[in-house]
Amino acid sequence: MSPALTVALAGFGLAASITPGPNNMMLMASGANFGLRRTLPHMAGVAIGFSVMVLGVGLGVAGVVSQAPWVFDVIRWAGAAYLVFLAWKIATASGVGGGDAPARPMTFPQAVAFQWVNPKAWMMALGAVATYAARDHIAFDVILIAVVFGVISLPCVGLWAGFGVGMKRVLNRPGPMRAFNLTMAGLLLLSLYPLFTEAR
Repeated sequence: MSPALTVALAGFGLAASITPGPNNMMLMASGANFGLRRTLPHMAGVAIGFSVMVLGVGLGVAGVVSQAPWVFDVIRWAGAAYLVFLAWKIATASGVGGGDAPARPMTFPQAVAFQWVNPKAWMMALGAVATYAARDHIAFDVILIAVVFGVISLPCVGLWAGFGVGMKRVLNRPGPMRAFNLTMAGLLLLSLYPLFTEAR
């Protein structure tokens, strides 16, 4: 991959990683509800999990999906159902110290696994591999794409979690925290809009 193409890939990675989507909405909600330290495994799971997903998509999964397009449809709709479940969990969260059972942020393995049912992550991975990987040295390019996304993604997701932590100062009462969680849940559901419009 040429230096110019690598710079273009970095720009794509930045735009894709920092814009709102399921990962970033959940990280902001986690930062507000659990703080930055408890959200760190979630952040690492997103950055590393997406890089692993790029490797998987670039080195084999894309071939399976091209031969059996229904596999991608199953993944997309399973992901949508899971996002609805996560939106419900966020909407019903009472914040740190609330409720009878202790609330827990998403773990590292959960965040890694979530990338495979995240519709935005699939679009990003397929788009990056299709656009920036050359056929004659695809393995090297796919590895480079995964590394670039991993490096760029971590500070981007950190910004979203940090924004949630900053919002926590404003959300130190049950009413504002409840409104924030409902808003985050609504935005998470709104992130499914492209899935439903493209399906038509």
